[in-house]
Amino acid sequence: MTTLVVAKKNGQVAIAADTLVTFGDTSLSHRFESNSKIFKVESPTGVSHIGMAGTVAHFPVLRKAMSALPAELLNLGSRDEVFDTFIKLHPLLKETFFLQTKEDDNDPYESSQFTVVIANASGIYGLYSYREVFEFKEFWAIGSGRSFALGAMHAVWDKAKTAREVAQAGLSAGCLFDKNSGGPVDLFTLKLKGAK
Repeated sequence: MTTLVVAKKNGQVAIAADTLVTFGDTSLSHRFESNSKIFKVESPTGVSHIGMAGTVAHFPVLRKAMSALPAELLNLGSRDEVFDTFIKLHPLLKETFFLQTKEDDNDPYESSQFTVVIANASGIYGLYSYREVFEFKEFWAIGSGRSFALGAMHAVWDKAKTAREVAQAGLSAGCLFDKNSGGPVDLFTLKLKGAK
């Protein structure tokens, strides 16, 4: 599990994640493995940082699947573009990477089985297993530490000057209170499109 946060404030976008990996009662810290939960994608719409929560198997699969898509199909600059890109990724995930798409007998759609947050110059987005896409106005968190992170980010929102400060508060709370999250943390910031 994990704590992964995104924030947007005063012309800045931030994404941050812890680096701890857990296997039941066993933890694998950054000391023993470089557990980055955020990766960078370059596309026609610019640089995006993508973070995921869920099984460790999703991380290399999504990185490889996104790099296999032709560049002109990899657009993440709006809510609709994120949706369209992940619709194009879904068959690749099934056919090449053997994604198991069923979660429940009553599934309305095939599942992609992961939860993703995206930060780029156009904003911050969340994508869930049925390819539901949300565009967040201020901040959001995913993973097992999300409740702690959301509370901390809400508490500092009015006082914080930058998205980085908001994200740091969320990650700090997630790592402090969630048993499946731990440092060090990865934190990336970008300038929001149109910011001065």
